[in-house]
Amino acid sequence: MSEVVYDVIVVGSGNAGFCAAASAVESGASRVLLLEKAPLAWAGGNSTFTAGAYRTVFHSLADVLPLVNNVPQSLASKIDMAPYTETDFLHDLQRVTNRRSDPQLAATLVSESRATTKWLAQNGIKFQLSFNRQAYEIEGRWKFWGGMVLMVQDGGKGLTRQHQENARRKGVEVRYESPVVGLLRNDRGEVTGVSAKRENGETYGVLARGGVVLCAGGFEANASMRARYLGPGWDLAYVRGTPYNTGECLEMAIGELRAKPVGNWSGCHSTCWDANAPTDAGDQTLTNQFTKSGYPLGLMFNVNGRRFVDEGLDLRNYTYAKFGRAILAQDDGVAFQLWDADSASWLRKEEYADDVVERISADTLEELAIKLITKGLKNSASLIESIREYNQAVQSHRKENPELKFDPSKKDGLSTRSSAGGLQLDKTNWALPIAKAPFLAVKVTCGVTFTFGGLKVVPESSAVISESTGKPIPGLYAVGEMVGGLFYGNYPGGSGLTSGAVFGRKAGRSAAQRAAKLDSGRLNSTR
Repeated sequence: MSEVVYDVIVVGSGNAGFCAAASAVESGASRVLLLEKAPLAWAGGNSTFTAGAYRTVFHSLADVLPLVNNVPQSLASKIDMAPYTETDFLHDLQRVTNRRSDPQLAATLVSESRATTKWLAQNGIKFQLSFNRQAYEIEGRWKFWGGMVLMVQDGGKGLTRQHQENARRKGVEVRYESPVVGLLRNDRGEVTGVSAKRENGETYGVLARGGVVLCAGGFEANASMRARYLGPGWDLAYVRGTPYNTGECLEMAIGELRAKPVGNWSGCHSTCWDANAPTDAGDQTLTNQFTKSGYPLGLMFNVNGRRFVDEGLDLRNYTYAKFGRAILAQDDGVAFQLWDADSASWLRKEEYADDVVERISADTLEELAIKLITKGLKNSASLIESIREYNQAVQSHRKENPELKFDPSKKDGLSTRSSAGGLQLDKTNWALPIAKAPFLAVKVTCGVTFTFGGLKVVPESSAVISESTGKPIPGLYAVGEMVGGLFYGNYPGGSGLTSGAVFGRKAGRSAAQRAAKLDSGRLNSTR
């Protein structure tokens, strides 16, 4: 056994894990150990591969300006930002999950989101307004949309670096290349520590007075588990982030401790992903830049030349996490995103620049279709006919609704539906004609981000519930992707990092308080 007994042990070095560790120290834990399966180069788990966006409640621009470092007064006067209330956040969460999100978890996430982002800022997380991802400059004003305005400076890589710096300041001991292979219990069923492996393969035990906080992610990087739980074909999905989230800690908690599994085990966050990206892990340099979220401005076609989703169904924040599944269900598991010159001008450079993605362009749609055949398109005639029908439907709608104007910052109502009918699959917003050369296409596939199935926890403490007793397992907590019941089929963009921070903060505090209580009890028993 280890010669040092820790107050709290945290398993996982992502956003949730570092939040739990920081919170434990702030709550009085003097010895906090964070164990990470991956080497230092892969620190941060999936958090490193995010855009660093946090969804949080705010009441006005003035509410968020104190948190950010990229808005001088001259710029602040040009920003339009609607409030995002607790009612808005909760409505969005329940709406996109088809009202399946656990009410208590959802209410806790929403009600504590604002205080938690302020707490993160106090712990050295450098926030900015997300001009590049969540705002459009329209007629000289920056219009924020989709209820999400905060991102971390330098994205996910910056988030991990800032969390590491905060952990060093707080004296958290971090061990990389230290996979946890077992959970230690005493004869009362309390979790007292973990078994871990050293680099040489030797197994050793580490004890914790207050307990263990599991923040080790889902099973998205485990092809066999994806196929088992998500269904046939999911072993072929591309892994967007870390290759180290392979589900062992979930299986360990369920198998060894009878932790209660809950949530959407057949569901996951999956998005439109560059078909030329690495298949089994994210790229540590480009990270989130392989995301291809410009589809609301254009169209998506499968290899048979047919559209298969309503690209304008909702703002990108509320559809991108589920459209990867739709792509994977198509023949060959790929699709083509397509724009004309006007719509392509709105694409974000960090996702669609020449040095980021393979851009397939042509001066005519016929020429573009021929080029796409070499990339896997099987029916060029169907593609051309689909675009022709779409343009006709757009024109019919415009004739009947001349007052409507294109506005990418809101659901603008520009669609393919009119009194003349429409399409078998209409586009309900941002239906711009595909008419002006040059035309652009990129090839995309399904990138899996994280899985939705997890463990049942107490919202107030993030303590893990036993399936056998229905009560918390003493000394065991779970946060981040390991929490089940919050997301079903979809999620509102940015709520994953917020969830990790909200419940990570709670778990760290609860474990530290448990350690102090047990220490106090032992002290009193000796008097």
